[in-house]
Order: sequence, then C-alpha cells, then structure tokens
Amino acid sequence: MIIRIMGEGQFDVPDDALANLNDLDASVERAVEAGDEAAFRGALGTLIEGVRAAGSAVAADNLAGSELILPPEDASLDEVRAMLNDDGLLPG
Repeated sequence: MIIRIMGEGQFDVPDDALANLNDLDASVERAVEAGDEAAFRGALGTLIEGVRAAGSAVAADNLAGSELILPPEDASLDEVRAMLNDDGLLPG
C-alpha cells in the first residue's frame, strides 16, 4: 500500500504492517476526540514514524498514486480532525 505523508513523500508499506499502523491510528483518533494536544502530538509522531519504519520510500519521480494520505507531522489538531473519517486516518 502506498501511503503519502504530506510534505514528505510516499512510502510503500507492506500489508502485514497495517494492523500495527491501525493501532497507532486509533491513538491519534482518541487524542483528537479528547482534544488532548500533548497526546495528539505524540500519537501523530508515532504513527508517522511507524509508516517510515515499516515502509520503503518511493522515488520522487515515481508517479504512483497514494492509497492513503497522512498529514504532516506538524499538522494541527484541528487540521487532523478535518481529515478523520469513520475509520480514523487509516481504514480499519
């Protein structure tokens, strides 16, 4: 699965990493729902680091479309709240 981190690039993430990433996504969603800025900041950073660690960077000249798009690490709580859907940032 190709996941784009806005402002950074794309990562090809193997399907077997998605369960762990969904757990990290749930932490982001809980923090957003609670309006807890500190928990949100940590959870979003952990999710993005999880994508970086699990995936391999896609070459910048590769025009493959992204299946998922994550906000940049410095996104605000309100910006991420606007991006959330029923499954969080990642589909469950």
